[in-house]
Amino acid sequence: MDGLTRSSSARGRNDAARGSVVLALLGLALPVLAFVAARKLQDVTIVQATGATCASAVLGGAAVLLARRGLRNIERTIGRVGGEGAARVGRLLGLISLAIGLSAGIALAVYAVLNVIG
Repeated sequence: MDGLTRSSSARGRNDAARGSVVLALLGLALPVLAFVAARKLQDVTIVQATGATCASAVLGGAAVLLARRGLRNIERTIGRVGGEGAARVGRLLGLISLAIGLSAGIALAVYAVLNVIG
């Protein structure tokens, strides 16, 4: 019978909230790494680095979705699983990463249109 009950003071892990922070930080690090690679390596152009930066939109979107799941887990368990702060930080950083990726995509689209026009 002891194995079936759980102490209400024990806090569970909110892996979704932690995962959202990790994905958001990866999404923020990706543009920096891409542009450093474009600067230091001869084979990588700035256009390729901007294309790689578009992937941060995917990571940012995934971070926002995981943060949403983490906050839903907190509500569902009435706060017994922690990680509310991590979920909020993951959502904020995910939105920033999403905005960076989308702006890089817009920049690539404008660059492509300008190359076609002349």
